[in-house]
Parts: sequence; C-alpha cells; structure tokens
Amino acid sequence: MALNLIFTSHSSSPLLSKNLLNSPSSFPTPKFQSFSLLSPNPNPKLPSLRLRASPSGDTPTDGDRPTKITDEWGEKADPEPEPRSKLSESDPPQNEDEWGGGGDGVVEVGNGSAAKTEVAIEEKVDGKLSELKRGLVDTVYGTEFGFRAGSEVRAEALEFVSQLEAANPNPAPTENPGLLDGNWVLLYTASSELLPLLAAGGTPLLKVNKITQAINSSSLTILNSTTLSSPFASFSFSASASFEVRSPSRIQVEFKEGSFQPPEIKSSVDLPQEVEIFGQKINLSPVQQTLNPLQDAVAGISRTISGQPPLKVPVPGERTKSWLLITYLDEDLRISRGDGGLFVLAREGSPLLYQ
Repeated sequence: MALNLIFTSHSSSPLLSKNLLNSPSSFPTPKFQSFSLLSPNPNPKLPSLRLRASPSGDTPTDGDRPTKITDEWGEKADPEPEPRSKLSESDPPQNEDEWGGGGDGVVEVGNGSAAKTEVAIEEKVDGKLSELKRGLVDTVYGTEFGFRAGSEVRAEALEFVSQLEAANPNPAPTENPGLLDGNWVLLYTASSELLPLLAAGGTPLLKVNKITQAINSSSLTILNSTTLSSPFASFSFSASASFEVRSPSRIQVEFKEGSFQPPEIKSSVDLPQEVEIFGQKINLSPVQQTLNPLQDAVAGISRTISGQPPLKVPVPGERTKSWLLITYLDEDLRISRGDGGLFVLAREGSPLLYQ
C-alpha cells in the first residue's frame, strides 16, 4: 500500500481570492505533486545533512572555538571541560600492601633497622640498670654494711632494691651457674642475725673489714667468710654449708661447721690517734708510746701463731638450715632475700666496689 503525500500551492493574495470566489469557473486548477516512500524518486529535492569530523580531540571545533551544544530545553551552551586527573600530579601507583611492603610477601627491614632498634632498646635497659645499681651502692656507702643506716637511708635503699628486682634480667639464677658462681662481697644487709657481728665491728678497736660469700654450683657448697681487724691483729672465720636447688630462684641451705683462722699479729701496733666511747673522745697517743717497746715481742708471737692450723667447730643450735631466694642477678650485682633478711652483694673485682 503506497503512502502518498499531496502538497497544494496557491497564491495568498486577497485580490486573487476575491476574483476566484466571484468566478468559480476561473478557479485555477491545483497542481499536485506526489512521491511515494516505496517508489524511489531519482531526483529528490531534500535538504542534505553534512557531518564534519573534528581534526583532533574529542570535541568538534569551529576554528578555535568549541561547537555549541543544544541541551534538552533547546538552549545552546558551551561543553563542560573535562576534569583534570589528579593522578598526573601524584606519584604513580605502586604495588604496596598495607604494611608498606612490596606486595610479594617479602617484608624489607632496610639496612638492619629492626636489629638496630633492638640493640638500642638493650642499651637503654642496660643504662637504666647501671644507674639503679650505682644509686644503690652510693646510698649504702659508709653505713658499715647497713648497721649505721638510718630509716631514711634504709627506705631509699629498699626503693632501689625493688626497682632492680622488678627488672631482673635473670629470673632463673640457679639455672645460670656462670653468673651465680663466684666470690660475692657484702655491701648492705638488713639481716637481724648479723647485728651482733656488726655491732662488734662498731667498737673503737675492732672493725669488720670484709664479709664475703663464695658459691660453687658444681659441688653445691657455700662458704661465708668474715674478716675483722684491730690495731694488734686481724681475725678471720668462716662457715661452710651445702645447698639444694628447690626452684629456679630458691635454694635450701644447711650449715655444717665453722672455721677460725689463727690471728695474724701485726708487726707493729698502730693505734688510732683517738677513739670515741659513749660520746667521749679519748686520746690514745700515750698508749701508743707505751706499746712501742713491745714491738719485737709482738713480732715473735706473730711468727709462732701463723703456723697453727685453723680451728674447726660444728655449727651449734637448731638454726643450721636456712633458705635463700635470689631476686636479682647479673655480672656485677646479686640481691638475695632469706629468712634472715635482705642481702646486697657485688661480685669481687666489680667496679661497684670502687667509689
């Protein structure tokens, strides 16, 4: 079925329309023009649509100006410029994971930074321990093993001890004989059992020079030694004991016997210039002059006694057993607590012994 479109054309002049109405016979015959959509017209007079491609870019241009774009309301507007990408101003993307690694399962530490950090932490901890140890030694210095320490000094010393025990680098000292064994020198004690000995050392003519403790883990033995001195001679005695390991930090001690070494008579009697007894100072210069003629006799007695064997006696009483808890241990310092009290000791030869 053919669809025909019919167009009519006539003059729209008013005069012509009037004549035509008055003279129907002279009405011009309309001319019909038709074309079929199904029948091609060899020469259709249709407006042509020409498309012009932009020489470059995505937006067609007319010279140097962008082509106007008509929106849905029939208004013309300039095309919106495309937003610039922010990626061009930043670093190119890298294959990194959330930890900053290369994303291939390998974590790089870079120049041993983790090892350097660990070393720095160890050095900081060692420095802190050194400060605490030196502070403790300086606090108890001059207190004669704690016998002359006042309440304030004791409280300060106990504070240093508590901080060191909290930072103990060797919580299992009995499992580390390399550190535990050796000769240890007593620096400070709060033991009530040593009070009589320390009190004797506080007399004008008698002084406690040194108290040591030697530990041997291979033979499971302990030897406590004490040295006293006087103007005439020096005396030393010791007590030997065996021990059993009860826990990584605790040992059970049982004393066996005591030993008294022959006194070492001094070749010369050196009395102090004066002594203080009950708050009174007494000058000993006259006594020193009296003893000078006896120097030769004293030297002969010294040679006779020095060759005698030590005197050994069993430890009397029921308190032959004791326990010892080692709460701090390193290469320089050891802190122990027992049923007799608190003991702070430095290894013989340690810099802590020298002020």
